[in-house]
Amino acid sequence: MTRPTERHVDAGGLSCRIWEAGSGPSLYWLAPPPLLHRWTAIHDALAAKFRLVVCSLPGFTGNERNHVGLDSQLDWCVAAQDLLIAAGFQPGDTLMGSSTAGALAADVAAIWPDFVGRLILVAPHGMFEQDDPTRDIFALHPRDAASLMSTRPEIYQAQIAKPDDVEPVDWQIITARANEAAARYLWPLGNTRVARRLPRAKAPALLIWGGDDAIVPPSYAERFRDALGGEATIARIDDAGHMVEIDQPAAVADQVARFAA
Repeated sequence: MTRPTERHVDAGGLSCRIWEAGSGPSLYWLAPPPLLHRWTAIHDALAAKFRLVVCSLPGFTGNERNHVGLDSQLDWCVAAQDLLIAAGFQPGDTLMGSSTAGALAADVAAIWPDFVGRLILVAPHGMFEQDDPTRDIFALHPRDAASLMSTRPEIYQAQIAKPDDVEPVDWQIITARANEAAARYLWPLGNTRVARRLPRAKAPALLIWGGDDAIVPPSYAERFRDALGGEATIARIDDAGHMVEIDQPAAVADQVARFAA
């Protein structure tokens, strides 16, 4: 398994962790907390094809409680762009965003349409339709969460398990802080009203969804595609849930490489 380099950058006055590995075309990834706990198969698969730069948003795993001043959706969008710039993102680079972090990646591409060259969204939050509701991730019972998030709950459980070098109480604080940070812009139902802004986004986009997503239904792929201002392609991956990167890492990496390399 690849060993990434780790550094912290000053993102608009907030210190945020960056993982980096691989070589080739640059791929900047705003990843959700479960994929920031430890380097795993999806990171290796992407780093084999790209210079992969994994960015941890304020309050997310790897960072301190540095998100408390982010009170509005605009605050979070600016923080996400500040983080990308601090990590080395150049206008025209490829941006990938997943799940909770995908909502902000979508907004970065919409608010600053000349900033992102290619956009990859993996089952992003950001929309909510009453007749086709998303699941409230903040209300998941711990005993049900793994099977709802993933078609391979045992792998998902291992991914979010406490690292050996972290004390149990500290791990509870880290995971609770990440959930609270995401809730600041997604509470209560994950609706950031990004659909209003997506027509501004003009970058070619790839929308990756697990065919068995029980959190953000696969039908939302069409909703995002129809709202985006640029050309968008949908890639549904069979035998995969919301955390499609955990369930089918090789398939996700192949889709990303075909689109962005």
